[in-house]
Order: sequence, then structure tokens, then C-alpha cells
Amino acid sequence: MKKALLCAEVEMEVPFQDVDAMQVVWHGNYFRYFEAARSQLLRMIDYDYAEMRASNYLWPIIETRVRFVQAVQYRQQIVVSATLMEWENRLRIDYLIRDARTGARLTTGHTIQCAVDAQTHELQLVSPAPLLERLKAYL
Repeated sequence: MKKALLCAEVEMEVPFQDVDAMQVVWHGNYFRYFEAARSQLLRMIDYDYAEMRASNYLWPIIETRVRFVQAVQYRQQIVVSATLMEWENRLRIDYLIRDARTGARLTTGHTIQCAVDAQTHELQLVSPAPLLERLKAYL
């Protein structure tokens, strides 16, 4: 397994609209938390979604996974980390959600994104130069 290249964190409080009738975060909202950390990670290398589009590549998510370790509740302070694990042929970003106060692990997951040429919609079998150029400082 490869060593992590980059990691970013965001801290947030769980808002009321994110919980279900059982007063825990509805399962679909975890992907929004992952997205917040992923965007922060991509901003670290100046390759967030606007920059991806400007480089003529789209990066759709082709796979997701989430494992619910412990319920996240309304008003709970959480820290969401996104860690870049793969980048040569695809982006694999691993996630960890933990309680901000105790550090307890609450949720884990990952997403996989592949580059697609914005004009031709052809899948790229290797990560394109615009991404690799931005990662040079970290390699």
C-alpha cells in the first residue's frame, strides 16, 4: 500500500437538517462531509473543481465506500480528514470522520475519481499532466 501524499481536515458542527428521525446523521449526508474535506484537499494543490474544469478534465466519482463505525449526532463537533492515497491513474481519497473532542473514530470511507477529457468524454487511463504538475512539489 502506498504512503499518503497529502491530507486535509475540516472541522464542523452537525446541523439539524442533516439528522433523521433517530437524531443521527442520515447516511447520505456523510458524502457531503467527505466532499468538504476533499475540496479542502484539492485546494491545497490548486486543483479544486474550477481548476479541473479549466484544465479541460472532468473527474467524476466512479466508486464510493463508507463504513459507519459509530453514529454521528446533531450538534456534534466532528473533524473530517481527506487523504490522497493514489494519483497516478486515478484519484483515491480516503476519509476519516472523528469526534473533535475525544478523537474517537466515527466513520471511514473512500472515493475514487477518474479523469475524463472534457471535450471528447474519453476516459484517461493515466492521470493527466495538469494534476501531476500540481503534485510535483509533494512527490
